[in-house]
Amino acid sequence: MEDKFKATWESLDKRPIPQWYDDAKFGILLHWGVYSVPGIGSEWFWKNWSDGDQDAVSYMTRNYPPNFTYQDLARDFTANLYEPESWATLFEKSGAKWVSQD
Repeated sequence: MEDKFKATWESLDKRPIPQWYDDAKFGILLHWGVYSVPGIGSEWFWKNWSDGDQDAVSYMTRNYPPNFTYQDLARDFTANLYEPESWATLFEKSGAKWVSQD
């Protein structure tokens, strides 16, 4: 079976954009997960910390005990302020035509 696209930008640029997406013009992409707990570095936090990024290492040293792991952050990801109905209302009022979370 031959792949439809090759692993090149030129090949990917030939892919069609879905009409609904092109028409939507405005959407919201949420980045929200365990990496949100420390509140720094976005979804790249774990990579930055594990690569020895000074800001990430310094933050963790100041705020967490020794031997604390990225997996330990999961217990603090409680989503206690998650209010899907009010979020959906806000997104709709903003004019967004789509919302996605990764």
